[in-house]
Amino acid sequence: MEKGIFRKLPISQARGGGGKLRRTLGSFELTMMGVGVILGSGLFVITGVAAAEHAGPGLVLSFVIAGIACGCAALCYAELASFIPASGGAYTFVYAGLGEIFAWFIGWCLTLEYIVGMSAIAVGWSAYVSNILPLLGIQLPQKFLTDVSSGGMVNLPAVVIISIMALIQMKGTKESARLNNILVTIKLTVIFMFIALVAGRVDPGNYDPFLPFGWSGVFSGAAVVFFAYLGFDAIANSAEEVKDPQRNMPRGILGSLAIATILYITVTLMLTGVSKYYSYAGVAAPVAFALNEAGIRWGSALVSAGAIAGLMTGVLVFIGSESRLIYSMARDGLLPKTFAKVSRSGVPGKAVACVWFLGSLLAGTLPISTIAELCNMGTLWAFFLVALTLLLLRQRYPNMERGFSAPLVPWVPLTAMGLCALLAGQLSSVTWTAFGGWTLVGMCVYVMYGSKRD
Repeated sequence: MEKGIFRKLPISQARGGGGKLRRTLGSFELTMMGVGVILGSGLFVITGVAAAEHAGPGLVLSFVIAGIACGCAALCYAELASFIPASGGAYTFVYAGLGEIFAWFIGWCLTLEYIVGMSAIAVGWSAYVSNILPLLGIQLPQKFLTDVSSGGMVNLPAVVIISIMALIQMKGTKESARLNNILVTIKLTVIFMFIALVAGRVDPGNYDPFLPFGWSGVFSGAAVVFFAYLGFDAIANSAEEVKDPQRNMPRGILGSLAIATILYITVTLMLTGVSKYYSYAGVAAPVAFALNEAGIRWGSALVSAGAIAGLMTGVLVFIGSESRLIYSMARDGLLPKTFAKVSRSGVPGKAVACVWFLGSLLAGTLPISTIAELCNMGTLWAFFLVALTLLLLRQRYPNMERGFSAPLVPWVPLTAMGLCALLAGQLSSVTWTAFGGWTLVGMCVYVMYGSKRD
């Protein structure tokens, strides 16, 4: 049993992949995929609250710290994705480097990130759409706009958007990438319009004091805004569908993270420059609030357009990423083999259907906000173990060809591990307890099925 749970995926098998998925993605599609999932609710919702309650104008430093942690992790991902260009991302890397039990743990963590994250994004999309529907003459009963625990029957718009995005994923990777490119273009246009509109209304006096909560506020703010970066690792799950992955995977991962970090810092500077940081307390739509403060009254319509497009991309990418993770785990025997079957359109159809069902169930019936912080915990663990895997594979296969080599090894992976541990320490004890429960459930599933497959 012990030998079984610590067995490693042979590197030749990991690098070979399954060969069934179609390679249709280039570096541009990967970058747009990353930008699509990173720039979402973090930009349109979380920035204002984090500034008001944690770091003030110093939130830009929080984004820098979180960005450095993600950047170091991204360099590790980029090397491993070029070294092992297979679906599954962190799961496959860790399986090859640390062993099966650790791979299952990471797969379980990422399932939490992707499905809960996707469901939370769908609920946010539903809130924006619910405000627009009356303007179009459409009135939905309240019981179809809220979850069961809030007195409703089902959050119908959330279920609808997950269903539509799942159907698009079923059409094929190329088709979903095209839609993502369009939606990301709309979102980026709205963000650039916001920056251009408020840049001339910034009052430098609003930046004083710059660190109202001190450095402790900056670090706690970094733990909160880390949620805004969730998803760039999802790019690695698409490695088997990428043309020339040794070159394009690093470009997509690092390029999308760089673009997102620059835009997060710029938008934060605009928000805290237009109005005092404490004015964003309790504000759910800080970008719209800043536009109103700047005298641009039609700003809420602009933000709604960007948010609707932006949140749709998050749902689309997370469905694709989680289905590829399920596909990889099923191919390795840790989940039923039926999920490893590829449809005529070149996608793991049954895995997509599984993600659609679970996401619709969560988004339609549960208050996602109560468990959303768990996404951070799962991702921090994934980043930590990916960095550790890079160190081990560098020692084990020092001369094997890599399409990209992370610089300053071992310092970059060690920095990633240290910052991830620091940020995880900032999360609440309730989150740690809930994550422990989730991990226990996952290990029970592994013992009852995955470990006994041979």
